[in-house]
Amino acid sequence: MEKIIVLGVGNILMQDEGFGVRVVEELTRRYAFPDNVQVLDGGTLGMELLRFIAGADRLLIIDAVNGGCAPGEFYQFANEEVKAYFRDKVSMHELGIQDVLAALELIEEPVKEVVVLGIQPAVIDVGLELSEIVQPGVDKAAAKTIEVLRSWGINCLTHT
Repeated sequence: MEKIIVLGVGNILMQDEGFGVRVVEELTRRYAFPDNVQVLDGGTLGMELLRFIAGADRLLIIDAVNGGCAPGEFYQFANEEVKAYFRDKVSMHELGIQDVLAALELIEEPVKEVVVLGIQPAVIDVGLELSEIVQPGVDKAAAKTIEVLRSWGINCLTHT
């Protein structure tokens, strides 16, 4: 059975920067996942994520994505697009993800499929709440996550 990781990253103390973590919180509130699917709050762990991701067959990362579009714009990248995106980033957790993906290849445990779901942040400032522009993206990202998991043959049950 494939090992699948759904990883929300970001800093919840910096408003929209915490988007990925907020989506993971919502996913775990709404859904029950099969044993081979781990839904993780990666926060800003960087290279420490290696121990959680090593051995994964598929990885879905949820993050605030600075793609230069309008705040609230939704993004989806896969495989080579992911490597290209993270190659150009400068925030601490994004550098950490780039390093983790590179390290997995070096130790010959590359993830065979990587998908990133993200949203263009509107506000990166001290605060615990997502901005009004980004908040609706949590539902969209949760729905897209379930869609990607279904495309990988994973069925998630909703909590009642």
